[in-house]
Amino acid sequence: MGAIAIFKIYLSKKMLLMLVLGFASGMPLALTSSTLSAWLVTEGVDIKTIGIFSLVGLPYAFKFLWSPLMDRYVPPFLGRRRGWMLITQLALIAIIATMGFFNPSSQSLLVALWAVALAFFSASQDIVLDAYRTEYLAPEERGAGAGIWIMGYRLAILVSGALALILSDHISWRSVYVIMGLVMVIGCVATFLCPDPAQGRPRQETATPPKSLHEAIIYPFVEFFRRPGAWEILLFVILYKIGDVAAAQMTTPYILQHIGFSRTELGTIFKGFGMAATILGGIVGGALMTKWDLRRSLLVFGILQGISTISFVLLEFTGRQLWALSVVIGVENICGGMGTAAYMALLMSLCNARFTATQYALLSSLMAVSRYITGAPTGYLVVAAGWVWFFIICTALAIPGLLLLIRYNKWANGIDVHS
Repeated sequence: MGAIAIFKIYLSKKMLLMLVLGFASGMPLALTSSTLSAWLVTEGVDIKTIGIFSLVGLPYAFKFLWSPLMDRYVPPFLGRRRGWMLITQLALIAIIATMGFFNPSSQSLLVALWAVALAFFSASQDIVLDAYRTEYLAPEERGAGAGIWIMGYRLAILVSGALALILSDHISWRSVYVIMGLVMVIGCVATFLCPDPAQGRPRQETATPPKSLHEAIIYPFVEFFRRPGAWEILLFVILYKIGDVAAAQMTTPYILQHIGFSRTELGTIFKGFGMAATILGGIVGGALMTKWDLRRSLLVFGILQGISTISFVLLEFTGRQLWALSVVIGVENICGGMGTAAYMALLMSLCNARFTATQYALLSSLMAVSRYITGAPTGYLVVAAGWVWFFIICTALAIPGLLLLIRYNKWANGIDVHS
């Protein structure tokens, strides 16, 4: 594909829509992860508890359990995809706006329960947004679409991460969460403006929802596990980003507590500059994927993603230096953005068009398993091994997933299934 064709894809109306929907998808995540961790740190919650708090995101890991409901049942307004988008977005607005009314140091259980509810409706929104994106983008648009989606996603994390952290230095956490809830309204606006996903495809392989709940639950799994190498594909989905997400769980305490940066510095560089680096990585990765096959993209981006994790050790030698933090965050996020673009394209290519929501939810849930189950003991690992060995171990975790790519040719017939 030539440079002009790539340029036209990036400037299309579809990509603008991917940007806005990616933003809606990304808004809730930081509020249950890094921003929540910073809130817990400032309230004096111990690091072991902070690590355990990663379990509040388990709904992301199990969203495939209720995804068939969103394939089977059609809300009485806006259709199957947009109707569920609006329902989940309204719930997110309410939960985010009220979450800050609790005190983590004295009401940790209530904060945890609210965070679980937030993660549940965020995961539900992701189910329908992922299905919409997969149905709306043509195969040749997936790499670019993934890159632009990452841009919107990271812009949202800039707001719910960097901006929220900076605001927390000047206003109460209660006010911060109310403001974040109001920002989520942009998702509702985008939902009303979205076209039907059938408009984005020359031929729409799926026009009607499953005829029964039994069909919605059973058929997607039966179809997937009949493919060659199905179990290996699932294992690869779990392992591909496991080291990256394990390290991410502890980077906020590492930078705030261990290295000693302020929350404003963290918000400006770790979230702001890091967001820009991830966007760059996603766009570069998407552009390269228009010329490379999927296997090569996953391999090269996966190697870079794994190596970049070890770059945090640089801060052990430089100490509290803004230039060093910028270098580390830049490298880690550019490589991570490239890996995420390839990963998203893989998940889209694995979905049978008849069961988009359920199959994508299953695959992305497996990635969430690695994020939250692996993240839970990270605080204990830091205490036992120290920060340097923690990042070395996280880097080594990238190796098993990359080795599975040796078996990629066996999976080939299970990729790009559309009917």
